[in-house]
Amino acid sequence: MKLFFRKQEYTILLYRLFLAYAFYFLARFLFFLYNYDVLEVHSVSEFFRLSYYGLAFDTAAILYVNLLFILLSIIPLRVTTSSWYRKLLLYVYFSTNLIAYALNFVDFIYYKFNFARTTLSVLDVVKNEGNKTAMFFRFMVSYWHVYVLFILVSVLWVYLYKRVKIHPSAHRLSTKTYYISSAVGFVIIGTFIVGGIRGGDFKKSTRPINLVDASKHVNKMEQADLVLNTTFAFIRTFNNNSFKKVDYDVTDEEIQFYIKPIKHYENNPSTKPNIVVIITESMGREYLASFNKDIGIDDYVGYTPFLDSLAQHSLIFPNAFANGSKSIHGMSSVLSGIPSFADAFTSSSYSNQEIQSLVSVLNDLDYDTSFFHGAPNGSMGFLGFSNILGFDHYYGMEDYGNDDDFDGSWGIWDEPFLQFMKSTLDQKIQPFFSTVFTVSSHEPFNIPEKYDGKFPEGHIPMHEPVGYTDYAFKQFFEAAKKEPWFDNTIFVITADHCNQVYYDVYNKVINRRAVPILFYKSDGSLVGSSNELAQQIDIYPTLMDIIGYDQPFRSWGRSLISKDGVEPFAINYNASQYHLQRGNYICTFDGKQATGFYDINDKSLENNLIANKTPEMEETEKACKAFLEDYFERIVDKRLSLDK
Repeated sequence: MKLFFRKQEYTILLYRLFLAYAFYFLARFLFFLYNYDVLEVHSVSEFFRLSYYGLAFDTAAILYVNLLFILLSIIPLRVTTSSWYRKLLLYVYFSTNLIAYALNFVDFIYYKFNFARTTLSVLDVVKNEGNKTAMFFRFMVSYWHVYVLFILVSVLWVYLYKRVKIHPSAHRLSTKTYYISSAVGFVIIGTFIVGGIRGGDFKKSTRPINLVDASKHVNKMEQADLVLNTTFAFIRTFNNNSFKKVDYDVTDEEIQFYIKPIKHYENNPSTKPNIVVIITESMGREYLASFNKDIGIDDYVGYTPFLDSLAQHSLIFPNAFANGSKSIHGMSSVLSGIPSFADAFTSSSYSNQEIQSLVSVLNDLDYDTSFFHGAPNGSMGFLGFSNILGFDHYYGMEDYGNDDDFDGSWGIWDEPFLQFMKSTLDQKIQPFFSTVFTVSSHEPFNIPEKYDGKFPEGHIPMHEPVGYTDYAFKQFFEAAKKEPWFDNTIFVITADHCNQVYYDVYNKVINRRAVPILFYKSDGSLVGSSNELAQQIDIYPTLMDIIGYDQPFRSWGRSLISKDGVEPFAINYNASQYHLQRGNYICTFDGKQATGFYDINDKSLENNLIANKTPEMEETEKACKAFLEDYFERIVDKRLSLDK
């Protein structure tokens, strides 16, 4: 029996899969060119070393995408070399490969906003947008070069595919020989497919490679995203629910010591001031001069003169971090003290439960509660989550009622929308609690035409709209301070996440989550600067402490104005790992164990100290485990309300 009677078909199959490898390498190279300044890859040899390790992830992605094509190519049918069947294979090959391949081109641009390979979670953000078509065409205009690149690369791929063709063989084997030899080939190829999807490992004891495995081969965490490809990241997060209980053998006493998830403050007298929380779109800490006085950046320039002047009369935290990477992550972290890690809590099946939060507590205290967002109602998933939290009122673009102030992309310009919020608050019965989520400091980095030339363009496109949003804040505060409610109001200003980076210090992997946190009250009762670690989830308990709320409440954060027995820490998820800052160390944790310990000032995670583990490092890892065990248990068991 001639085992390799289908040698031509198998050879051409390998050629077509090789083409996929070649074009995934090209995509990795283009991804590097677009993002070289944030990937921390500084030599050709280092690029090729990381690309070599990336082959395992390319293999898994290519095999996932091409399973149907491979099956149709090796299936034992006599028609596999016929003209119509060859056309079928071509259509199957490119209809699957080009769609999957295009995901990599998304990250040529999106990576600098997200600092992570795009996963399936992006659909949870996009699905809430009512202007998807307009967004698509705007991106096409703004980033036309990426679309052109994709078309050119696709045309080249199709051309190379067609260069090598199957020619029908005149030699026909007996039916028995045909099917037996095809079966042998099927088993051999199938075995290699299984091994390839698992990352080249055939051991039963190992699992298929996942995103976190990319970190095994890097010297700096940022490099893991060069090892990965977006197709793999997208596929491996499909139907992947990270909200599962974990058991790290952490005792209840240790959870109480490290986290103290039920807070109870009796530090201040009970009061009922108005509270306004401003979550600023993409306002990374880098842009505010008042938050960068001691960071040591040569020739530093800030772009928020009003916020810097306000900071002189506020309580600020220049060492604060976001607990997520997307807007909706910021909303859940700030308002309900619930961070998001691999997946957004708000997109999980566990989000629709009773949640104790700033909103629920203030509702119980007879506050009028409202949420403002200048985008179309429902955008970003804010309307749905605000309903879960229990806001009395939601004010969006439709409620604003004047589309002439639409920025053409996301919503109403910040300046007029903040004035709309101020006018609405003027009509409220005190006390009220209001949150506004701004929209203007964002891609496509536009400002109203009437302000052309008013704000410094700076060094990156983000700087000018940052100046505009800062000016919008100035106009809002100048108008609000004339109202009787102003002096009885606590203002909190923070950001949902960061955006474009100019200074190298903010390119460091930990600082990619660096945001400002500011508390202001006109009577000067909240003044000063604390360099202690802070995070978005600390805002909720801090406000409870400030107003003298004297009942127990659920919070994974801590009060920033009182010692509550919890050592300052900040936790988030980046480069497929958890990062916990605490004490003298940063712990990287892969979901099972610590993978590294770094000096607290080593924000780029360059010098891993894990080989010389100290008791404090072990405590830091224990604190991380305690947080995650309680976090997932409360979410899965639906115990986010103190009554549960």
